[in-house]
Amino acid sequence: MRPGIFTRLMIGYLAILIPLAAVSAYSFSRFSAFRTATDEIIHTDQRFKELIQGVAEAVLSQTGFDRKYVLTGDREYFLQFERMEKEINTGLDEAMTIAGSDQKKDLITVVRDAYTAYKDIFYQEASYVENNEPYLPEVLKDEKEALTDGILLKLRELKLSAERETYGKVENLGQSVSEARRIVIAIVAACALLGIIISVLVTRSIAIPLSIMRRKTRRIARGDFDCRLEISAPHEIRELARDFNAMCGKLQEADKMKSDFFSLMAHELRTPLASIREGTNLLLNNQGSDFSHNRTRILRIITEEGNRLTDLVNSLLDLSKMEAGMLALRREKFDIDRLIFKAISAMEPLALTKNIGISWEAPDELPQVSADEERMLQALRNLIGNAVKFTPEGGRITIKARPLSEGVEVSIADSGHGIPPEDLEVIFDKFRQSAMTSYSTIKGTGLGLAIVKHIITAHGGRIWATSETGRGSVFTFQLPA
Repeated sequence: MRPGIFTRLMIGYLAILIPLAAVSAYSFSRFSAFRTATDEIIHTDQRFKELIQGVAEAVLSQTGFDRKYVLTGDREYFLQFERMEKEINTGLDEAMTIAGSDQKKDLITVVRDAYTAYKDIFYQEASYVENNEPYLPEVLKDEKEALTDGILLKLRELKLSAERETYGKVENLGQSVSEARRIVIAIVAACALLGIIISVLVTRSIAIPLSIMRRKTRRIARGDFDCRLEISAPHEIRELARDFNAMCGKLQEADKMKSDFFSLMAHELRTPLASIREGTNLLLNNQGSDFSHNRTRILRIITEEGNRLTDLVNSLLDLSKMEAGMLALRREKFDIDRLIFKAISAMEPLALTKNIGISWEAPDELPQVSADEERMLQALRNLIGNAVKFTPEGGRITIKARPLSEGVEVSIADSGHGIPPEDLEVIFDKFRQSAMTSYSTIKGTGLGLAIVKHIITAHGGRIWATSETGRGSVFTFQLPA
């Protein structure tokens, strides 16, 4: 099954949105990585360098207090030395915590060991000074200077190492930004290309069938109703094509109905008009010796043909009003059997001329119906008249009625030739009788059954026909009570 327009559009949108979501997720992850690296550079690396710089400055300050205390023996300088010692130890501890690389940790350990050796020498010399013990100050001074120079050298090396790491991180960050930019541009370009391809495909799958339908519509506008569509398209357009084909079928039926109507009118109007014209000419010319005897017969013929034309026009007017929904019903309660007897009485003379018997079967009591008595009489006359018309001489018509739970059912059965199955589906359509080959020799307008159906359905009932070829037909309708 081909995907529909909605499915195709959703697939297209997802095909674009998913890569865009991937780009967004990738960009977010890279942004997070960039932010982490930047935070590390700003907060960790910079802090490490500040700590190393602070330790170096504290060592320099401490050596100054060292020399001053040795020279003066002032206790205040000793206390200042101890304060610097705490600051240096704190700085080294924090630097060790955020050092990161093993190289920097090893250097910090070397600095700590050298600083410990320096302190030990200082405290040893301080005890000599405090107790006025003799010692060799120059020797201790050289040892302390060697240690402090080593400490400052290692601290400088630590600072340079930290700066190299920072530079490397910045360089890597720049490369990552460039790489991320290239990837994002590539994915966005691919999404744009994919979006264009999908848009073209989806548009073609919709535009081409619609273009075909547009051409077919133009053919219909020119009067060519044979425009069946067989297109490969999304199911919404295929359904539209099926509706289009159904419309074409209805237009073909309407066109055929129009042709049948013109053919019927040409036949139904020409014959009575010809009779009226010839009869009028005879009356005007007063031809023949026995004209007085024939005049009455000619006038009767003119009257019958005039009535036939009037009935035809009235049937057309009734049907047009019914189709327009303008059929006004004056409902009232009445006995349906009384109306059936009235319709039979009206058709009996015509049945007698063909030696057709009409029988009536019904229970003693039938429920009353609420309907327009005049319209229902018209429907019954049409049904019984049709039965008489299509029943051969010597045949029989049986009319039955029976009560229903909420209404009544009436059936009119004849012993005619029957109706072919293919005609049963269309006999209630207007102008259809004239096209039925089974009754091509029987005159009719093809309006009677269409009028009957409109009347029955307008009363909320339904009508149908059953038939067996060679054994007659049965027309049945039901009316609500």
